[in-house]
Amino acid sequence: MDTFASGHSRSVRRGGAALVALLLAGLVAAPVAQAGTHHVVRADRGDLLKVTPVADLSRAEVVAFLAKGKVGTGTVRYGVTAYRLTYRTVGTDGGSTTATGLFVLPKTSSSRALGLVSDTHGTMVHRDYAPSVGEDFGRLSPYLHAAAGKAVAAPDYLGLGKGPGVHPYMDTRSAVTASQDMLRASRAAAGRAGRVLTGDLYLTGFSQGGQVAMALAREPGAFRVRAVAPVSGPYELSREEIPALFDGRVNDTSGVFYTAYFLVAQNRLHPLYKNPAEAFRAPYADRVERLFDGRHGEEDVLGALPKSVKELLTPGFYERMRHPTGGLKEALEANDGVCDWKPRVPVRLYAARGDTDVPIGNARGCAADLASHGVRAPVMDQGRVSHRESAGKAAPKIARWFAR
Repeated sequence: MDTFASGHSRSVRRGGAALVALLLAGLVAAPVAQAGTHHVVRADRGDLLKVTPVADLSRAEVVAFLAKGKVGTGTVRYGVTAYRLTYRTVGTDGGSTTATGLFVLPKTSSSRALGLVSDTHGTMVHRDYAPSVGEDFGRLSPYLHAAAGKAVAAPDYLGLGKGPGVHPYMDTRSAVTASQDMLRASRAAAGRAGRVLTGDLYLTGFSQGGQVAMALAREPGAFRVRAVAPVSGPYELSREEIPALFDGRVNDTSGVFYTAYFLVAQNRLHPLYKNPAEAFRAPYADRVERLFDGRHGEEDVLGALPKSVKELLTPGFYERMRHPTGGLKEALEANDGVCDWKPRVPVRLYAARGDTDVPIGNARGCAADLASHGVRAPVMDQGRVSHRESAGKAAPKIARWFAR
């Protein structure tokens, strides 16, 4: 479920005559004023509040960036311009909030209308790893698809990037609403840049984002979904991902990270425990919740946790993970079933048999769910490669498929 990004770059590429022209043309919007002091007037979901330029890369710079990230460059045709969008969305409680995301445009010589790729990212624990802020792994796929000729909307999700609060990790519902509203904001941002979107939508996402992509395909809003190609998503939490924590298919390091993150985040939404000591052994119970405040990187988190899930959890909660009941079962079921429906468009499920973060059984289970509705969705096995490598191998293939 994780990108395990190596850290975000603090250098942001800005400038260029074209970018200045866009700024002068009014692409960058001023923040919307707050409502009156006595009540809050909820704006429409997806309202675009602010556009901030974050990158301007030539074709050669895109090629170099992707090559450094070990992503194939055969589909690169254009340079890209990227922006951070701040927009209105809804929180886990249904109330009004804001979120951010990365919007990328190809630097084409024509003003032709563009299809839009929704590219949803994998697990990120530090808010600055999110695509609109960190110029690292989270931008590889968005830049790739934009350089192939499509606009790209890459939401940060709630509580990551520049959005308020903490990230509700693996809460599919809020990830979908944030992604829907990012699409609406992207349409407005394209208009401000003098570009038009066709209304055609192509859905992809990696790891956590693969699960989000499958769920978003069912609720795309006003866009017309043309194809769905998620990569290494944890579609089957109850039937595959959780059992894989205990039978050796998920490596210990990733298992500890995912388990701790999931339990802390989901406890804010479902009654998993009243006190961390009910779920986590000492001394981890005293530190685990603050590790997932959006300000700690993966290295910080892993350095403060034990080496295995059995060392992390109390004996009682360890058994509860193996046989979920109550709030834990409720949390898992709330995030399962993203493949249990009938898409009307082509679906390809990219995965890797060498993945020890999100085992390929997740994709096979998703394919089986889709088949039960009469939909054939091939599992595109990327081979004996790691979780992160599966994304690098799959992305150029997906870009070619979307182009067709």
